[in-house]
Amino acid sequence: MMALTRRFFLGTAPAAAAVGILGSTVATTAEAAIKWDETYNVVVIGAGGAGLTAAVSAKEAGAKKVVVLEKMMFAGGNTIRAGGGFNAAIKADYEKAGIKDSPKLHAEQTLAAGDGRGDPVLVNQLTEKAPESVQWLKDHGVKFQDHIYQIYGGLYKRARNPLGPRGGAYIKALLEVCKKEDIPIMFNTRVVEIIREGNLSGRVLGVKVEQKGKTMYIRATNAVVAAAGGFAASDRLTGISDPRMEKLGTTNHPGATGDVLTDLVDIGAGTRGLDYIQCIPGGVPGEKYPPNLFTHVDRFLFINLNGQRFIKEDARRDVLRDAMLDQPKAIAWTLVDADGFEQQKNSKGPENEAALKAGTLYYADTIEDLAKKTGLPAKELKEAVDTYNKAVDTKKDPFGRAETVLVNKIIKAPFYAGRVTMKRHHTMGGVIINKDAQVIDRHGNVIPGLYAAGEVTGGIHGTNRVGGNAMADIFTYGRIAGVNAAKNPA
Repeated sequence: MMALTRRFFLGTAPAAAAVGILGSTVATTAEAAIKWDETYNVVVIGAGGAGLTAAVSAKEAGAKKVVVLEKMMFAGGNTIRAGGGFNAAIKADYEKAGIKDSPKLHAEQTLAAGDGRGDPVLVNQLTEKAPESVQWLKDHGVKFQDHIYQIYGGLYKRARNPLGPRGGAYIKALLEVCKKEDIPIMFNTRVVEIIREGNLSGRVLGVKVEQKGKTMYIRATNAVVAAAGGFAASDRLTGISDPRMEKLGTTNHPGATGDVLTDLVDIGAGTRGLDYIQCIPGGVPGEKYPPNLFTHVDRFLFINLNGQRFIKEDARRDVLRDAMLDQPKAIAWTLVDADGFEQQKNSKGPENEAALKAGTLYYADTIEDLAKKTGLPAKELKEAVDTYNKAVDTKKDPFGRAETVLVNKIIKAPFYAGRVTMKRHHTMGGVIINKDAQVIDRHGNVIPGLYAAGEVTGGIHGTNRVGGNAMADIFTYGRIAGVNAAKNPA
């Protein structure tokens, strides 16, 4: 096998800072030179939401043999850690909520929130097909709560949560379908090479994997679907793209290190947007059980160490990130009342119960007593809460919070607060795909036999991902990738 030095070629100027961040060697070979250990029609890399969806969709679209490869010991990826909020403009839901919405509005807001850097073709398809994805999940065993809400960073009231363990509810249902459809999942199986006919040309033939110290070659007669997630768990890769990110820590599972992204680049895949890295609040260093009080935007406040609000809580996630990083020690408190805490149980109940037991989530019957427990200045904290409550009455917030999320006062005891700082959460950049989820090379050409879905791709979210759009993305493009891979015989 011939060795080719790895280089990281980038598809767009904003990602130029990442040139050269990946280095080792990759081997390519002609199909005839490989002794294939196993053969499938469709090989899916990654057992998260996008990967399991692609596998099920491929099987249902006619692929007789489908396999999922997962480097971790468990399925779920970042999906199983997610709050589960799924954005989709579904007529029955938004009419019941008494609001106006549409896939077109969803697309317009998504493109605007990403500063116009998202691909309009991909975004419009995402918002048009997101309602179908919700129905697809229902058809495959997922049950949803009977209300929609505006999720943190979501910009509009169109998110819904599944019944059950948040993102884990999706994974549980899809694993049951995989079992029913006889789709094997190979755990502890790390893809180390995506095999293509030529060094940077020809069809993708399959993958080379390492499993329990042994090497295997797995052939894909139809296609390989890359759905292995992003690289927010890599200090090195995120730090090169945005130096602020390197020491922030991450909300991601430990396997989200971008391995498959580098494999895709090795065979010529183009990339874009690698320096667009999103953060959300997470636990401060040293606190094992961080609280989460910020999912429902209409229920919480951000308070800095001086006891003051510093940002409108319904802002874009990149704006919220930068505002918190500018605060003293880059730390803030999230604050809700009893009703807000109860509402939060829909998405983060177990985490908050653990935080209460660990003493990282504080509560008191008055704002003054809460100030004593948290060490915040009582006068400033009381003034911040009172000013916000007045804004709910007047519908005019000094920080510009929208009227739609100026609806719930913070008045019902007990009051809860927890410390947070920013953590790396989502990498918006990745390989370029077209509307059929085919991977595009650095020259703008389709790489035959190769599809991708989920966080390993770039070009959908632009500079900033709207909260709730990740679930829409992984299930919508997971379905598209799986169906098209099944219909792509060699």
